[in-house]
Amino acid sequence: MIGVIDTDGDCAEWTFPAEPGAVRTARAVVRGQLHGWHLDCVADLTALLVSELVTNSLRHATGPIGVRLVRPAGLDGAGTLLVEVSDPLPDPPRERVARPEDEGGRGLQLVAGSSRRWGTRPGVSGKTVWFELALPQ
Repeated sequence: MIGVIDTDGDCAEWTFPAEPGAVRTARAVVRGQLHGWHLDCVADLTALLVSELVTNSLRHATGPIGVRLVRPAGLDGAGTLLVEVSDPLPDPPRERVARPEDEGGRGLQLVAGSSRRWGTRPGVSGKTVWFELALPQ
């Protein structure tokens, strides 16, 4: 992990080098942060989707990978969790239909099918892929 940028309050952000260990480390810090926020109910799904997006970044980008979690302020778990994964590649990811024998190509379908909403946006350098998960009321 390159470093934790901010973990106070309702936002946590990390930057990882574009190395294979980044996926495991990203899963661990996301689970740890969600546990600290008492959001264990979405920790497994969030870690899975972050794994998919960080893996995509590793396959296609060469620079640092950012992961950011934003929870609703003052709602004690009610509302929406926003998750963002950023990398320096400007090209947005393309959702594709994987054939049964394909070993990859299902990550964005998993994100789309498991989240409330998802999308991409360009950044100053690169792009961000984001998704929202509904939190229990």
